[in-house]
Amino acid sequence: MSAAALDTRPTAAGAPAPALRPRRRHQSRDQRFWTVVRWASIVFFLVIAVFPTVIMIGLSFRPGAELLKTPWQILPSLSEFTTDTYSRVLRSPSDGGFGFAGYIGNSLFVSGSTVVASLAVGVFAAYAATRLRFRGSGTVNVGIILVYLFPPLVFAVPLFVTFTKLGMRPSFTALILIYLSSTLPLVIYMLRNYFRSIPVELEEAARIDGASRWRIIRSIILPLARPAIVTVGFYAFMSAWDEFMFALLFLVEDRSSWTVSLGINQLESNLGTPTTVLMAGCVIITIPLVILFSVAQRSLAEGLTSGAVKD
Repeated sequence: MSAAALDTRPTAAGAPAPALRPRRRHQSRDQRFWTVVRWASIVFFLVIAVFPTVIMIGLSFRPGAELLKTPWQILPSLSEFTTDTYSRVLRSPSDGGFGFAGYIGNSLFVSGSTVVASLAVGVFAAYAATRLRFRGSGTVNVGIILVYLFPPLVFAVPLFVTFTKLGMRPSFTALILIYLSSTLPLVIYMLRNYFRSIPVELEEAARIDGASRWRIIRSIILPLARPAIVTVGFYAFMSAWDEFMFALLFLVEDRSSWTVSLGINQLESNLGTPTTVLMAGCVIITIPLVILFSVAQRSLAEGLTSGAVKD
């Protein structure tokens, strides 16, 4: 072993001290190992996430006849690139299409109404659960979480019977009320945790200046809670956008009121639907979520981590 590897020069106390070079070399090997593991994991999960998306987009631009000839080819060539699959998906059934343009409009209306209703009720309910003291407040807070102990399937039959007797099926109103009741508990829970992180002193100072409760909520709470509000709004939108079971129960009788989840199910269950058309439908219903996420991604990142640490 070389002298450079075992440097035993005496220390100030007179005792020999081995150099730390072997340990540093060992640490560098560990660091290289975990660096390789980290990048391998990143590449692995990136392939899992990106490869299905590439297949979906690539096949959606290929003609069905060409796909039968070369099923192993994912991306279309310049000569076979076509958008007829998207045109067929979006056209109305009377024009030989699948009517996805109307389905997207219905889903946007239902999802947007669910977001507005969830935030309108959730913001005030979460503020009341955080700032106001009333009898039974602890029971209400626990009950918010207990709702999620029961799967939605348990309530499907009672809700179906109830809304049928009320004459609210098929209708968007019944579906929006169901989506509101299913998303509201989590909306209140997330907003409540965020409101707790806002200092009470800000409200007390505003109250000393003569601000009313409504003015405090509008001018202080809502601007500070914008990341959390965007986060729960995005969650409510996604929950209503791709929900299938209740949409099937309450809208299946009226095809003109179908949502995108029912439309995709129609494409998938129809044996005569080409794979390229099915992929085009999947791309179309994904685009609104991608756009919404791209616009709100900064607020989503802030909202998902806000309120996670207590002072």
